[in-house]
Amino acid sequence: MKIGIIALQGAVPEHVSMTLQALNNLGLKGEAVTVRQPAELAAASALILPGGESTTISKLLKRFELYEPLIKAAENGVPIMGTCAGCILMAKEGDGEVEKTKTELLKIMDMKVNRNAFGRQRESFETPLTIKGLVEPFPGIFIRGPLIEEVYGRCAALAYYQEKIVMARQDNLIALSFHPELSADTRIHEMFLQMI
Repeated sequence: MKIGIIALQGAVPEHVSMTLQALNNLGLKGEAVTVRQPAELAAASALILPGGESTTISKLLKRFELYEPLIKAAENGVPIMGTCAGCILMAKEGDGEVEKTKTELLKIMDMKVNRNAFGRQRESFETPLTIKGLVEPFPGIFIRGPLIEEVYGRCAALAYYQEKIVMARQDNLIALSFHPELSADTRIHEMFLQMI
């Protein structure tokens, strides 16, 4: 199996490393590959859309002709995980900041996001999160993270921070406000791989 990491911006090497560790921990044969072209995306068994700057990633997805293929992959049941900016892009609805910056969302998850809910870079923090499906708390690393303001339809909340949604799942799609790839904990990547 090939796990494709959309390599346009963000913590791509960290996602590659974490995915390889998770595959090893689960005893699965597979590889983590970077994706910059539609053919590479089409060859992947699952996809990760990393963090970065959501408006820039949105434009790059269009430029590299990955925008429509990502939507089709989601519709075809390919597991996709979006972290931070990836979470924003997966949402059906954004806040005023998303509209102001003309960020084109993929609109693949039944949720509304608030783009910079956790403030600026200097307000980054780490906190233990209780995540549905995990026994022990997970180290949530928030860097200018978005907030999932609302889930509806088939989308369900998996984790909260101060009673606010920071992780959600809808069928084959999973979105996180935080950065699991920056922790030393592979459990979320393992959870994601088990969706394949």
